[in-house]
Amino acid sequence: MEFGYFTLSDNHYESNTRSPNQFVADITAEALYADELGMHSAWIGEHHFNSLGVLSCPDLVLAYIAARTRRIRLAPAVTVLPLHHPIRVAEQWATLDLLSNGRVDFAAGRGYDKREYDPFHVSFADNQSIFEEGMELVRRLWSADERISHRGKHYSFDDVRITPKPVQRPLPAYVASFSRPSIELAARLGCGLIVAPFAAAMSFGGLKQVAELYHESCARYGTTPGRLMCSYFTHFADTPDEEAAQRARQIRYYKECVIPAFPGDPRTAPPSYRYFIDMVDRLQKVKPEDLTENSVLIGAPARIAETLKKVEAAGFSEVILYFNVGLKPHAQVKDEMARFMAEVAPAFEGRHKQRAA
Repeated sequence: MEFGYFTLSDNHYESNTRSPNQFVADITAEALYADELGMHSAWIGEHHFNSLGVLSCPDLVLAYIAARTRRIRLAPAVTVLPLHHPIRVAEQWATLDLLSNGRVDFAAGRGYDKREYDPFHVSFADNQSIFEEGMELVRRLWSADERISHRGKHYSFDDVRITPKPVQRPLPAYVASFSRPSIELAARLGCGLIVAPFAAAMSFGGLKQVAELYHESCARYGTTPGRLMCSYFTHFADTPDEEAAQRARQIRYYKECVIPAFPGDPRTAPPSYRYFIDMVDRLQKVKPEDLTENSVLIGAPARIAETLKKVEAAGFSEVILYFNVGLKPHAQVKDEMARFMAEVAPAFEGRHKQRAA
Protein backbone atom coordinates (compact mmCIF):
# COMPACT_ATOMS: atom_id res chain seq x y z
CA MET A 1 0.00 0.00 0.00
CA GLU A 2 1.19 3.48 -0.89
CA PHE A 3 0.88 6.66 1.17
CA GLY A 4 0.43 10.25 0.07
CA TYR A 5 0.15 13.76 1.45
CA PHE A 6 -3.32 15.34 1.31
CA THR A 7 -4.84 18.70 2.20
CA LEU A 8 -8.03 20.68 1.65
CA SER A 9 -6.32 23.86 2.91
CA ASP A 10 -8.88 24.29 5.72
CA ASN A 11 -8.47 27.76 7.17
CA HIS A 12 -12.02 28.87 7.94
CA TYR A 13 -11.73 29.20 11.71
CA GLU A 14 -12.83 31.77 14.24
CA SER A 15 -10.02 33.97 15.59
CA ASN A 16 -7.60 32.49 13.07
CA THR A 17 -4.41 34.53 12.66
CA ARG A 18 -2.91 32.35 9.92
CA SER A 19 -3.25 34.16 6.60
CA PRO A 20 -4.28 32.28 3.43
CA ASN A 21 -0.97 33.26 1.82
CA GLN A 22 1.01 31.78 4.69
CA PHE A 23 -1.01 28.58 4.63
CA VAL A 24 -0.49 28.09 0.90
CA ALA A 25 3.26 28.53 1.49
CA ASP A 26 3.12 25.95 4.32
CA ILE A 27 1.23 23.47 2.14
CA THR A 28 3.74 23.84 -0.67
CA ALA A 29 6.61 23.21 1.74
CA GLU A 30 4.84 20.18 3.19
CA ALA A 31 4.28 18.67 -0.26
CA LEU A 32 7.98 19.12 -1.07
CA TYR A 33 8.83 17.51 2.27
CA ALA A 34 6.56 14.60 1.38
CA ASP A 35 8.80 13.93 -1.59
CA GLU A 36 11.91 14.06 0.61
CA LEU A 37 10.32 11.52 2.96
CA GLY A 38 9.52 9.10 0.13
CA MET A 39 5.76 9.56 0.06
CA HIS A 40 4.14 8.33 -3.12
CA SER A 41 1.92 11.31 -3.95
CA ALA A 42 0.77 14.83 -3.11
CA TRP A 43 -2.97 15.55 -3.31
CA ILE A 44 -4.04 19.18 -3.04
CA GLY A 45 -7.66 20.25 -2.88
CA GLU A 46 -9.46 23.04 -4.71
CA HIS A 47 -11.48 25.60 -2.78
CA HIS A 48 -12.61 29.10 -3.60
CA PHE A 49 -13.46 32.35 -1.81
CA ASN A 50 -12.05 31.32 1.59
CA SER A 51 -14.96 28.97 2.16
CA LEU A 52 -13.71 25.71 3.66
CA GLY A 53 -10.21 26.12 2.25
CA VAL A 54 -8.00 28.78 0.69
CA LEU A 55 -6.04 27.08 -2.09
CA SER A 56 -7.85 27.77 -5.36
CA CYS A 57 -5.28 26.62 -7.94
CA PRO A 58 -3.87 23.16 -7.16
CA ASP A 59 -2.62 22.87 -10.76
CA LEU A 60 -0.25 25.82 -10.29
CA VAL A 61 1.00 24.67 -6.90
CA LEU A 62 1.59 21.17 -8.26
CA ALA A 63 3.44 22.59 -11.27
CA TYR A 64 5.78 24.36 -8.82
CA ILE A 65 6.25 21.10 -6.93
CA ALA A 66 6.83 19.18 -10.17
CA ALA A 67 9.72 21.47 -11.08
CA ARG A 68 11.44 20.73 -7.77
CA THR A 69 10.92 16.97 -7.55
CA ARG A 70 11.49 13.86 -9.64
CA ARG A 71 9.45 11.10 -8.02
CA ILE A 72 6.34 12.19 -6.17
CA ARG A 73 3.06 11.87 -8.05
CA LEU A 74 0.93 15.00 -8.44
CA ALA A 75 -2.83 15.14 -8.02
CA PRO A 76 -5.74 17.50 -7.39
CA ALA A 77 -7.96 16.50 -4.49
CA VAL A 78 -10.06 17.17 -6.35
CA THR A 79 -10.73 19.29 -9.43
CA VAL A 80 -14.28 20.61 -8.97
CA LEU A 81 -15.01 19.85 -12.59
CA PRO A 82 -18.37 21.64 -13.07
CA LEU A 83 -16.63 24.95 -12.29
CA HIS A 84 -14.31 24.60 -15.31
CA HIS A 85 -14.69 23.95 -19.01
CA PRO A 86 -13.56 20.38 -19.72
CA ILE A 87 -11.42 21.43 -22.70
CA ARG A 88 -9.37 23.71 -20.45
CA VAL A 89 -9.11 21.05 -17.74
CA ALA A 90 -7.87 18.50 -20.28
CA GLU A 91 -5.26 20.96 -21.56
CA GLN A 92 -3.99 21.96 -18.13
CA TRP A 93 -3.50 18.49 -16.70
CA ALA A 94 -2.09 17.05 -19.93
CA THR A 95 0.48 19.85 -19.86
CA LEU A 96 1.41 19.11 -16.25
CA ASP A 97 1.71 15.42 -17.11
CA LEU A 98 4.16 16.34 -19.87
CA LEU A 99 6.21 18.73 -17.71
CA SER A 100 6.37 16.21 -14.83
CA ASN A 101 7.28 13.32 -17.14
CA GLY A 102 4.10 11.38 -16.52
CA ARG A 103 3.49 11.93 -12.79
CA VAL A 104 -0.11 13.18 -12.79
CA ASP A 105 -3.00 11.35 -11.13
CA PHE A 106 -6.15 13.24 -12.07
CA ALA A 107 -9.11 13.22 -9.70
CA ALA A 108 -12.38 15.07 -10.13
CA GLY A 109 -15.64 15.54 -8.27
CA ARG A 110 -18.55 17.90 -8.16
CA GLY A 111 -17.80 19.42 -4.76
CA TYR A 112 -20.42 20.15 -2.13
CA ASP A 113 -20.33 23.88 -1.42
CA LYS A 114 -22.91 26.06 -3.18
CA ARG A 115 -20.96 29.17 -2.14
CA GLU A 116 -18.26 28.15 -4.61
CA TYR A 117 -20.74 27.73 -7.47
CA ASP A 118 -22.73 30.94 -7.29
CA PRO A 119 -20.02 33.48 -8.29
CA PHE A 120 -19.17 31.33 -11.34
CA HIS A 121 -22.87 31.22 -12.33
CA VAL A 122 -22.86 27.42 -12.50
CA SER A 123 -25.95 25.46 -11.47
CA PHE A 124 -25.33 23.72 -8.16
CA ALA A 125 -28.62 21.85 -8.45
CA ASP A 126 -27.67 20.34 -11.83
CA ASN A 127 -24.02 19.66 -11.12
CA GLN A 128 -24.26 15.86 -11.24
CA SER A 129 -25.22 16.03 -14.92
CA ILE A 130 -22.59 18.69 -15.62
CA PHE A 131 -19.94 16.63 -13.86
CA GLU A 132 -20.70 13.41 -15.70
CA GLU A 133 -20.60 15.04 -19.13
CA GLY A 134 -17.43 16.94 -18.25
CA MET A 135 -15.62 13.86 -16.96
CA GLU A 136 -16.43 11.91 -20.11
CA LEU A 137 -15.16 14.77 -22.25
CA VAL A 138 -11.87 15.26 -20.39
CA ARG A 139 -10.95 11.62 -20.82
CA ARG A 140 -12.07 11.59 -24.46
CA LEU A 141 -9.95 14.66 -25.21
CA TRP A 142 -6.88 13.02 -23.67
CA SER A 143 -7.27 9.80 -25.63
CA ALA A 144 -8.36 11.12 -29.05
CA ASP A 145 -5.65 11.30 -31.71
CA GLU A 146 -7.88 13.10 -34.20
CA ARG A 147 -9.98 16.23 -33.81
CA ILE A 148 -13.35 15.64 -32.17
CA SER A 149 -16.72 17.37 -32.02
CA HIS A 150 -19.31 17.17 -29.28
CA ARG A 151 -22.98 18.07 -28.88
CA GLY A 152 -24.19 17.61 -25.33
CA LYS A 153 -26.56 19.03 -22.77
CA HIS A 154 -23.96 21.34 -21.23
CA TYR A 155 -21.06 21.53 -23.70
CA SER A 156 -20.85 21.84 -27.47
CA PHE A 157 -17.83 22.31 -29.71
CA ASP A 158 -16.49 21.38 -33.15
CA ASP A 159 -13.17 20.19 -34.48
CA VAL A 160 -11.11 20.24 -31.27
CA ARG A 161 -7.82 18.52 -30.50
CA ILE A 162 -5.85 19.38 -27.38
CA THR A 163 -2.11 19.86 -27.31
CA PRO A 164 0.07 18.74 -25.75
CA LYS A 165 -1.12 15.22 -25.12
CA PRO A 166 -0.41 13.61 -21.76
CA VAL A 167 2.65 11.41 -21.48
CA GLN A 168 0.58 8.71 -19.79
CA ARG A 169 -1.84 7.00 -22.13
CA PRO A 170 -4.19 6.64 -20.44
CA LEU A 171 -3.64 9.29 -17.80
CA PRO A 172 -4.84 7.75 -14.48
CA ALA A 173 -8.21 9.22 -13.53
CA TYR A 174 -10.24 8.95 -10.34
CA VAL A 175 -13.75 9.95 -9.35
CA ALA A 176 -14.16 11.33 -5.83
CA SER A 177 -17.27 9.85 -4.29
CA PHE A 178 -19.65 10.48 -1.44
CA SER A 179 -22.59 8.81 -3.23
CA ARG A 180 -23.74 5.84 -5.29
CA PRO A 181 -24.06 7.84 -8.57
CA SER A 182 -20.38 8.83 -8.37
CA ILE A 183 -19.32 5.25 -7.64
CA GLU A 184 -21.31 4.04 -10.62
CA LEU A 185 -19.85 6.79 -12.83
CA ALA A 186 -16.33 5.69 -11.90
CA ALA A 187 -17.23 2.12 -12.75
CA ARG A 188 -18.89 3.05 -16.06
CA LEU A 189 -15.92 5.14 -17.21
CA GLY A 190 -13.31 2.68 -15.97
CA CYS A 191 -11.89 5.20 -13.50
CA GLY A 192 -10.40 4.57 -10.11
CA LEU A 193 -12.28 5.63 -6.99
CA ILE A 194 -11.28 7.85 -4.08
CA VAL A 195 -13.43 8.08 -0.96
CA ALA A 196 -13.40 9.60 2.52
CA PRO A 197 -13.77 6.90 5.22
CA PHE A 198 -16.10 8.98 7.42
CA ALA A 199 -18.46 9.49 4.48
CA ALA A 200 -18.16 5.85 3.43
CA ALA A 201 -19.13 4.77 6.95
CA MET A 202 -22.12 7.10 7.10
CA SER A 203 -23.43 6.34 3.62
CA PHE A 204 -22.53 2.69 3.05
CA GLY A 205 -21.33 1.19 6.34
CA GLY A 206 -17.61 1.30 5.66
CA LEU A 207 -14.79 1.02 3.15
CA LYS A 208 -15.35 -2.68 2.54
CA GLN A 209 -18.92 -2.01 1.44
CA VAL A 210 -17.76 0.77 -0.90
CA ALA A 211 -15.22 -1.58 -2.48
CA GLU A 212 -17.89 -4.23 -2.99
CA LEU A 213 -20.33 -1.78 -4.58
CA TYR A 214 -17.61 -0.44 -6.89
CA HIS A 215 -16.59 -3.92 -8.07
CA GLU A 216 -20.21 -4.95 -8.55
CA SER A 217 -20.78 -1.81 -10.63
CA CYS A 218 -17.68 -2.50 -12.74
CA ALA A 219 -18.94 -6.03 -13.42
CA ARG A 220 -22.33 -4.66 -14.46
CA TYR A 221 -20.74 -2.18 -16.90
CA GLY A 222 -18.15 -4.65 -18.15
CA THR A 223 -15.20 -2.45 -17.14
CA THR A 224 -11.94 -3.31 -15.42
CA PRO A 225 -11.82 -1.94 -11.85
CA GLY A 226 -9.27 0.79 -11.21
CA ARG A 227 -7.37 1.52 -8.03
CA LEU A 228 -9.22 2.18 -4.80
CA MET A 229 -7.95 5.02 -2.64
CA CYS A 230 -9.10 6.74 0.52
CA SER A 231 -8.14 9.77 2.57
CA TYR A 232 -7.63 9.79 6.33
CA PHE A 233 -7.33 12.52 8.93
CA THR A 234 -4.11 11.62 10.75
CA HIS A 235 -3.07 12.53 14.29
CA PHE A 236 -0.28 11.09 16.41
CA ALA A 237 -0.88 10.99 20.16
CA ASP A 238 1.24 9.27 22.79
CA THR A 239 -0.59 10.37 25.94
CA PRO A 240 -4.25 10.78 26.93
CA ASP A 241 -3.82 14.56 26.99
CA GLU A 242 -2.33 14.60 23.48
CA GLU A 243 -5.16 12.44 22.19
CA ALA A 244 -7.79 14.68 23.77
CA ALA A 245 -6.22 17.71 22.09
CA GLN A 246 -6.12 15.98 18.71
CA ARG A 247 -9.76 14.89 19.01
CA ALA A 248 -10.75 18.46 19.88
CA ARG A 249 -8.83 19.69 16.83
CA GLN A 250 -10.71 17.28 14.57
CA ILE A 251 -14.11 18.25 15.96
CA ARG A 252 -13.29 21.92 15.49
CA TYR A 253 -12.62 21.17 11.82
CA TYR A 254 -16.02 19.54 11.44
CA LYS A 255 -17.88 22.30 13.28
CA GLU A 256 -16.21 25.37 11.77
CA CYS A 257 -15.21 24.22 8.28
CA VAL A 258 -17.21 21.22 7.15
CA ILE A 259 -20.73 21.86 8.45
CA PRO A 260 -20.97 25.37 6.92
CA ALA A 261 -19.77 23.97 3.56
CA PHE A 262 -21.96 20.87 3.31
CA PRO A 263 -25.52 21.13 1.85
CA GLY A 264 -27.23 19.92 5.00
CA ASP A 265 -30.33 22.13 5.09
CA PRO A 266 -33.41 20.06 4.07
CA ARG A 267 -35.03 23.20 2.68
CA THR A 268 -32.26 23.96 0.17
CA ALA A 269 -30.24 20.77 -0.47
CA PRO A 270 -30.68 19.62 -4.10
CA PRO A 271 -32.04 16.08 -4.62
CA SER A 272 -28.60 14.74 -5.53
CA TYR A 273 -27.28 15.93 -2.14
CA ARG A 274 -30.05 14.68 0.15
CA TYR A 275 -27.70 12.17 1.77
CA PHE A 276 -25.70 15.10 3.20
CA ILE A 277 -28.62 16.06 5.48
CA ASP A 278 -28.11 13.07 7.76
CA MET A 279 -24.34 13.45 7.49
CA VAL A 280 -24.48 17.07 8.71
CA ASP A 281 -26.90 16.16 11.48
CA ARG A 282 -24.49 13.52 12.76
CA LEU A 283 -21.48 15.84 12.51
CA GLN A 284 -23.30 18.52 14.50
CA LYS A 285 -23.72 16.01 17.35
CA VAL A 286 -20.26 14.42 17.13
CA LYS A 287 -18.39 13.91 20.40
CA PRO A 288 -14.71 13.11 20.92
CA GLU A 289 -15.41 9.44 21.56
CA ASP A 290 -17.28 9.21 18.24
CA LEU A 291 -14.03 9.69 16.30
CA THR A 292 -13.28 6.06 15.50
CA GLU A 293 -11.20 4.36 12.81
CA ASN A 294 -14.11 5.07 10.46
CA SER A 295 -13.02 8.70 10.37
CA VAL A 296 -9.54 9.28 11.80
CA LEU A 297 -6.16 7.69 12.35
CA ILE A 298 -5.27 8.70 15.89
CA GLY A 299 -2.90 7.46 18.54
CA ALA A 300 0.45 5.70 18.61
CA PRO A 301 2.07 4.22 15.47
CA ALA A 302 1.00 0.63 16.21
CA ARG A 303 -2.63 1.69 16.57
CA ILE A 304 -2.54 3.63 13.30
CA ALA A 305 -0.90 0.71 11.48
CA GLU A 306 -3.56 -1.67 12.81
CA THR A 307 -6.32 0.46 11.28
CA LEU A 308 -4.48 0.73 7.97
CA LYS A 309 -4.09 -3.05 7.80
CA LYS A 310 -7.90 -3.25 7.75
CA VAL A 311 -8.01 -0.64 4.97
CA GLU A 312 -5.51 -2.69 2.99
CA ALA A 313 -7.56 -5.86 3.55
CA ALA A 314 -10.64 -4.05 2.18
CA GLY A 315 -8.83 -3.68 -1.16
CA PHE A 316 -7.49 -0.12 -0.98
CA SER A 317 -4.07 0.36 -2.52
CA GLU A 318 -3.30 3.94 -1.44
CA VAL A 319 -4.15 6.12 1.54
CA ILE A 320 -3.65 9.88 1.38
CA LEU A 321 -3.00 11.40 4.78
CA TYR A 322 -4.51 14.67 6.00
CA PHE A 323 -2.04 15.84 8.65
CA ASN A 324 -2.48 19.62 8.52
CA VAL A 325 -6.11 19.72 9.61
CA GLY A 326 -7.64 21.94 12.27
CA LEU A 327 -4.96 24.63 12.52
CA LYS A 328 -2.24 22.10 13.36
CA PRO A 329 1.06 24.04 13.39
CA HIS A 330 3.30 23.63 10.34
CA ALA A 331 6.23 22.27 12.39
CA GLN A 332 3.96 19.67 14.01
CA VAL A 333 2.62 18.65 10.60
CA LYS A 334 6.14 18.00 9.31
CA ASP A 335 7.04 16.10 12.47
CA GLU A 336 4.00 13.84 12.12
CA MET A 337 4.69 13.28 8.42
CA ALA A 338 8.24 12.16 9.21
CA ARG A 339 7.05 10.00 12.06
CA PHE A 340 4.50 8.27 9.86
CA MET A 341 7.07 7.37 7.22
CA ALA A 342 9.55 6.16 9.86
CA GLU A 343 7.21 4.34 12.23
CA VAL A 344 4.08 3.31 10.28
CA ALA A 345 4.87 3.01 6.57
CA PRO A 346 7.54 0.27 7.03
CA ALA A 347 4.77 -2.11 8.15
CA PHE A 348 3.46 -2.08 4.55
CA GLU A 349 4.94 -3.07 1.23
CA GLY A 350 5.23 -0.26 -1.30
CA ARG A 351 7.54 2.00 -3.24
CA HIS A 352 8.44 3.84 -0.03
CA LYS A 353 10.50 0.80 0.96
CA GLN A 354 12.42 0.89 -2.31
CA ARG A 355 13.11 4.60 -1.86
CA ALA A 356 14.21 4.07 1.75
CA ALA A 357 16.61 1.35 0.61
